[in-house]
Amino acid sequence: MNTTIAPCVDDTAPAELLKRGERLLEPDVYRTCLNGQPAVIKDYTRYRGTPLSPLARLLVRREARILQLLSGWKHAPALLGTLGGLALGMEFIPGQTLSSATSVGVEVFEQLQYALGRLHAAGITHNDLHGTNVMVSGGVPVLVDFTSAWRSPRWLPLHPVSRQLRRSDMKNLLKMRQRKTGLEPTPAQAALVADPRWVAGLRVGWKRFYRWFKGHA
Repeated sequence: MNTTIAPCVDDTAPAELLKRGERLLEPDVYRTCLNGQPAVIKDYTRYRGTPLSPLARLLVRREARILQLLSGWKHAPALLGTLGGLALGMEFIPGQTLSSATSVGVEVFEQLQYALGRLHAAGITHNDLHGTNVMVSGGVPVLVDFTSAWRSPRWLPLHPVSRQLRRSDMKNLLKMRQRKTGLEPTPAQAALVADPRWVAGLRVGWKRFYRWFKGHA
């Protein structure tokens, strides 16, 4: 991994709650020890025995599959296993989130752009790329939280939806870079991430529907 971490002493030590899941199908997130290794656990077990249990299990399986595909890649945490079907264990990444880091150099974003390109070349989009889902560990950006990630089928890489997902990932990267470094996208980059008309039309239609729905709710 990017930074050497001391192994855990006791797998039975109390877990540290990092984030309480409050929204629908949002897991509790803990830092703990798993097989003697510092780990992060995404825990959906509060849905056990409820109608949402199958969906929670699906989220665990999907994210585990993505992490398996990215095994050995320095820009993603290693999968440590699934626990009872409703929890996902992954490598703990030391460092700071991109959002909380006080100083982030352009080279970090160059690495992140390269990593995103490799991810997209493998047919995978992250789909939730923002500052709290990027850890900076030893100067290396590591993408975390692949809950919303999508792997396009091999026959679908040029489909408009696949292209839009890649475009959205890149747009979010450029926004983060500008926010942290003040570096604005070049005209070529801005053109590359500009939404096509059909996407703009969908957004306008959704906003109109949402306003109508709120007015009649």
